[in-house]
Amino acid sequence: MTRFRRRALLAAPLLATPALAQGSWPTRPIRIVIPFGTGGGTDITTRLLAPKLAEILGQPVVLENRPGAGGVVGTDYVAKLPPTGDVFVLSTLSPIGLARGLPAPVPFDARRDLVAIAPTVFVPIAMAITTRNFAPRTAQDFIAALKAAPGRYQYGSSGIGSSGHIASASFCIRTGTEAVHVPYRGGGQVFAALAAGEIQFCSDIPSILKGFQEGGTARVIFVATDQRSSLLPDVPTAAEAGIPGYKAYSWYGFFAPAGTPQPIVDRMAAATEQALSDPAISGRFDEMGTPAMRGYTPARFAQFVREEIDLWEPEVRRLGIRAE
Repeated sequence: MTRFRRRALLAAPLLATPALAQGSWPTRPIRIVIPFGTGGGTDITTRLLAPKLAEILGQPVVLENRPGAGGVVGTDYVAKLPPTGDVFVLSTLSPIGLARGLPAPVPFDARRDLVAIAPTVFVPIAMAITTRNFAPRTAQDFIAALKAAPGRYQYGSSGIGSSGHIASASFCIRTGTEAVHVPYRGGGQVFAALAAGEIQFCSDIPSILKGFQEGGTARVIFVATDQRSSLLPDVPTAAEAGIPGYKAYSWYGFFAPAGTPQPIVDRMAAATEQALSDPAISGRFDEMGTPAMRGYTPARFAQFVREEIDLWEPEVRRLGIRAE
């Protein structure tokens, strides 16, 4: 969270009104690919933004879920499209940076094959354990249970290389424990499996996990940020839970195929900034604990993406996280 706040302060001034050079774009419906399944954070975020973007741009916004491989499948699909200016992807740190550190090759390079448009929200990560036939109540109880039965328990994620996968795998490495990764096609399936006790834990957005805690089907045992979440004030940070130095987060942002005309890039970025500035939308994101990342020009977001790849690709490789 600290890194994000520092970067936000350094971000470029708010985007200016689109120039006349951008012409009449868009002249046809806009398609936004969501590279994860329904019910997860990217899906919720895109569906909150889409109606406002349609209003601002004056064209329908059509959403298409293309899940698979922790967001790689849908992001790669857009990276391979011609730059017609009518298809975008709301991708995340997972396929853009985290997956690059895994042994399996990623079929695109965001720095070469995509153009960065605008970030949308910063996403803190928390860890939750099922309450279905699972006794631990604290992080240390949970670590002890994992150590007592190496490889017996399972954790879910929305795909190999996803933030949930990397966060949980990193937790196991740092705590000297073993668990089996079960990849799903979307966050909704992960949460259903957690509530049913089919998996024992997962790492995801505090706001979503909070609902399962309030329903009694899961227990959030820590948040992987420097400070406690305002949504879960009684839940300790990872450091407070006895796991110093452990942090996990993600972010979501719009990208388009490389070669997309700059006027279109600028117009879409300005529309995103305008949508994020809407009090109803930004307030909803605050309620979800995923604050809007405002004030980024396309150039500043592209720099941010390069920095994130340079940070996380070697870190995932150093940890030795496996693709399976």
